[in-house]
Amino acid sequence: MSGPYPYPDSERFLVLLNPGAGGGAIPQASLRRRVGGAFAARGVPFDIFEAASPEEGLEVARAAAERGYRAIAAVGGDGTVSLALRGVAGTRVPVAIIPFGTGNQLALNFDIPASLEDSVRVAVEGEATEIDLAWANGELFALMAGAGLDAEIMADATAELKSRIGFAAYLYSGLKNVIGHPAIDFRIITEDQEVHVKASMVLLANASQLGAGPLPVEFRMAPGASFQDGLIDVCIYAPRNLPEVARLLWRVSRNQLGGDDQMIFFQTRRVRIEADPPVAIEIDGEVRGETPIEAEVAPLAARILVPR
Repeated sequence: MSGPYPYPDSERFLVLLNPGAGGGAIPQASLRRRVGGAFAARGVPFDIFEAASPEEGLEVARAAAERGYRAIAAVGGDGTVSLALRGVAGTRVPVAIIPFGTGNQLALNFDIPASLEDSVRVAVEGEATEIDLAWANGELFALMAGAGLDAEIMADATAELKSRIGFAAYLYSGLKNVIGHPAIDFRIITEDQEVHVKASMVLLANASQLGAGPLPVEFRMAPGASFQDGLIDVCIYAPRNLPEVARLLWRVSRNQLGGDDQMIFFQTRRVRIEADPPVAIEIDGEVRGETPIEAEVAPLAARILVPR
């Protein structure tokens, strides 16, 4: 990042660029020129930083927030956006989403346009809104964390596979893991209850919607989730076979979530999930070892730029 001349930090954007944005389909130099050109066309000063690692990206995002940049524009997928939100947490510096990832679920939840020019317009002209984040095993997340099937799908959808076939990597991994997936013995402990259940996965949701990439369908995985309610939505999914998975996905896509013993939803501020035997967990789409997972909401911990 450059010094204050000729513009103070408070007028500049830090454009945080994920080197793997776009699944590697766009040459890095070309992506940098396209993003820089879109911000330049809006007549705003900016610095572009390409993070060599998530740790470096988080360090730079925190430094920019401490210096009071106008905003951090996260160019990439949900992992890049979540990283930027962790960097600004507890400050007044907002995050702008420039969607160039495989899933772009946060962009979907905040109605961020898919095109580069329109998403940059929202970054420059949009309004900042406060949102909840949540802690999971000491790591902040913005979208979802989970244990069981969802984490196994994330683990199998490798970066190499996503770079080759895009969102279809998740579909392929999901189908492979669903077939013959055994039920998991979960123990879920909240502030006021303890639940024992056999299920395929337990999601801890801060967001309600998940998109299916290029497919014209959206899944409302957490019917009561809100980015501003100070609560984590616990979502238990317990299909027993492939036909039940298909039926569940159909009902979720049509927002028919009531009266089904294979879907259980409740809200809490704190939760601990255990499994016997331990199973994989994911935090905002990144695999993070195995259960147990402990989570706690961080109310209105960050700000994000949304369309006016």
